[in-house]
Amino acid sequence: MDTDTAARARYAAYVAEQAAASATRAAASRLLRAIPPAILALMQQDHDEGELEKQLAACAVQAEQVGNARYFQDRPLTRQECAEVVEKDRCGNAVTRAMFLGKQKHVLALQCAEEVLRRLWPAPFSIEQRYRYYPHARMVETLSKQKEAQLIADGCTDELRGTIKPDIVLHGDRNLLKSILTLDFKFPCPASNQPQWASYGPGSPYFRSNQRTVYEAALGGKPLLISPQRGVWAP
Repeated sequence: MDTDTAARARYAAYVAEQAAASATRAAASRLLRAIPPAILALMQQDHDEGELEKQLAACAVQAEQVGNARYFQDRPLTRQECAEVVEKDRCGNAVTRAMFLGKQKHVLALQCAEEVLRRLWPAPFSIEQRYRYYPHARMVETLSKQKEAQLIADGCTDELRGTIKPDIVLHGDRNLLKSILTLDFKFPCPASNQPQWASYGPGSPYFRSNQRTVYEAALGGKPLLISPQRGVWAP
């Protein structure tokens, strides 16, 4: 067996192992423990209670496989390949391959997750909704996707400073400013890295905090990560 074939075989076995491991965690699931009994009862009417977690974890695995296969034929990326600068953004900032692939994998994962949630989540949910959060007033408001797109197109990104944009917010009712669960996909590169919440830098009003802390303070729900390596979990 040549080196590339062996690497692909190891990577396929690794992905399968991680997917199986994520399924066995459903019994002690942080996701299930955060869901109110009334919503959990609705979920159990038509599906196994652990199905939502398993399907969301599978979305992450699928996005990882497809994203890597486009450029690396299913083999795992090396640390050097992840760190390589592949382009510059509109502001001239370096974009590494990890960032480039992460963005593509997010698109794939969120498309998959939306289909899963339409089938399995019996209440409203939001995908990539941007919120303005006012910590001192303990208030949050939504920013429409149209307004967000217009601000970005006009170069007015300063007006987005201090906003938050979780991947997925699961609501318990029609109050779309409150979360039961707040979920973010993470695609570590290389795959041996631990998935983790992003920390806010010195230019942010949330400096010294990370996404988990701010999401929970703003929206009230339990923040959880979804990754191909760990499934749904709380680091």
